[in-house]
Amino acid sequence: MAERLWGAEAGGAVYRSRDPVRNLRLRVRIQRVTAAGPLPAQASPPPPPLSAPRGPELLALAARASPDARRPPDEEEEAEVGWQEKLFSQFEVDLYQNESACQTHLDRQYHKEILKLEKAGGRKNYRIFTYTDHDRFTNLEEHCQKVTDSDHEVLSYLAERMANVRRRRQDRKPIEANSLKSKIITWEPSEEFIKNNHVINTPVQTMYIMGDLGPYGKLGQREYERVLCTIKVDGNGVITVKPDFTGTKGAYWIELDRQKRELWKYTIENASIQVQQEEEEREQRVFRDLYSRHKEYLSGLVGSEFEMTLPGTLRLFVNGEVVSAQGYEYDNLYVHFFLELPDHWSSPAFQQLSGVTQTCATKTEDWDNVAYFCYPFTLEMFFSQENESEDCLPQWPVLYFEVLSLDFWQRYRVEGYGSLVLPASPGLHILTIPTWRPVELGTVAELRRFFIGGSPELEDMTYVRIPATFKGEHLSRFGFHTETTGSVTFRLYCLQQSKAFLETSASRHRMQSVLDRLGGFSQQTSVYNVLEAFQKARCRMQEARESLPQDLISSSFYTVHQTQEP
Repeated sequence: MAERLWGAEAGGAVYRSRDPVRNLRLRVRIQRVTAAGPLPAQASPPPPPLSAPRGPELLALAARASPDARRPPDEEEEAEVGWQEKLFSQFEVDLYQNESACQTHLDRQYHKEILKLEKAGGRKNYRIFTYTDHDRFTNLEEHCQKVTDSDHEVLSYLAERMANVRRRRQDRKPIEANSLKSKIITWEPSEEFIKNNHVINTPVQTMYIMGDLGPYGKLGQREYERVLCTIKVDGNGVITVKPDFTGTKGAYWIELDRQKRELWKYTIENASIQVQQEEEEREQRVFRDLYSRHKEYLSGLVGSEFEMTLPGTLRLFVNGEVVSAQGYEYDNLYVHFFLELPDHWSSPAFQQLSGVTQTCATKTEDWDNVAYFCYPFTLEMFFSQENESEDCLPQWPVLYFEVLSLDFWQRYRVEGYGSLVLPASPGLHILTIPTWRPVELGTVAELRRFFIGGSPELEDMTYVRIPATFKGEHLSRFGFHTETTGSVTFRLYCLQQSKAFLETSASRHRMQSVLDRLGGFSQQTSVYNVLEAFQKARCRMQEARESLPQDLISSSFYTVHQTQEP
């Protein structure tokens, strides 16, 4: 029974190793299954069918030959190859023997190595050879990779573009890193510029194990060269072998489309020296020691204990961003903002509660002028209320901001005021806040704003809402003229921390707001207190009614009933 063979286009495998890649060794054995000449007479096969036989059928025909028939030495070869070990082919030997054909430093190095091999008695390999990462074949193979196994493949647009993507070498450093660039941006890149700079950042090294499947006496012809195995190793220790090691799967086969169809089979084995058990245990101990020290180092940076807040205290941390401003009259906008902390709120001494964005020119998007700031800011604050019996309802911090524009003469105009209450729930919040600005009636004010740059401003920006200095009951803005302007978009990432969260999670109660979790400081709690007081008052009334005499209750009921009758 013939053994099972696999096509050379079989899938590869990906391995990960922590050992140095220089220890990798492969054993490749190649053998001609069906010779170019006729099979022995005693094992002549039956007439071939209408369709020409392929791989496994040729193997079955070859298995009928006499097992005693001796195989010529040129039809079988075995070689053990190390990582990036160079084995010369007959073509390279004929080429590099002539010193005049050597053009690069690598060619001259190969010329010296071939001369040494000739003096040492010649090379031992004839059909198996290699292409290393520095050879021309590797660079050409990266640019000319086929997508399918068809001999008449037509490259698509995507395949042509991806053919220009090169892998960055491990031992090659870009020249641009050592010299200053005169041009940061190349607005009109050429095709050659794209090929030289369109690379994948993961460094990788490639090696090809080749086979010369030409007839005996005609070795060294490029049309008979076939790729037996491709090995790629990147900087992270990932090894890609295509096709995979033979193992229990069986040998691979290659069929040559010549007048006399030939079938070759070959095997790929991992010939790396296995580490001894003692060395492996010692290596594991070294890695464990290294990992433990690295863990201690990270623990020293972070700290042994997680920073917790005081009982009854809420910690609010906001990573914010002023995204954009849109819909304003003039160009060159910037935003000035500050945070107001109500009662029972505090912030660390190092916390900066205000900021100013950069000046940004606008561009037109959907009939609207938009200025993108992408200005990040960070806010950290604490809420604590020692006396829970206070009647006042706690308030959340408010972010006040104003949008201003800058003209050619560095004169600024107020474009709008707005305010934003920080969200009470954690998570991501994208908020677009409309703004307004104060105006004066008449054309003179607008001319002054256009030519001189002056415009009405608020002395206290908290006047956008209810000012903190206001002590009355009703705030009247009668006679104050404003105009609607544009809007500002904020992106806020809110984080909340409190020990009350752990207690509520343990009891598995659903919480509606942060103040509910802190307990006793929300409107819902006030409603619950009123309902509880009403229930207690009702119980006292029922107890008082039961303590009265029955005749008094009956006479009062009869009197009430008589007064209700017409």
